[in-house]
Amino acid sequence: MSSPLRYQFIHDERLGIRLPVLHLEWEDYSKVERADMLLEWEEIRATIPDKIHRVEKVIIEKTKQMSEEDNFVRSCELNSEIHELASVINDLNIWFRVQQDHDTKIHQ
Repeated sequence: MSSPLRYQFIHDERLGIRLPVLHLEWEDYSKVERADMLLEWEEIRATIPDKIHRVEKVIIEKTKQMSEEDNFVRSCELNSEIHELASVINDLNIWFRVQQDHDTKIHQ
């Protein structure tokens, strides 16, 4: 019989990365579990700069489209899309800054 998951990394559709879900306080995990989590997080974290770069390219393209758009409604839609993409970049940057050392919690 397997024990319930004490932690997991679940794919976040909006950000395009797996994020940690901790079911216990950080201190309640064993040193081995913490090391495993940090190793997995570091592998995920390493992909974030490329994801940010790809989203930035989309923002640049949408900004160009918006500057050439004559339809006010479509221009507003593009502006909203750009705003959401900028929010994704902001959130990815926050997750990227989560420290990798053993004394730091991985926050949900």
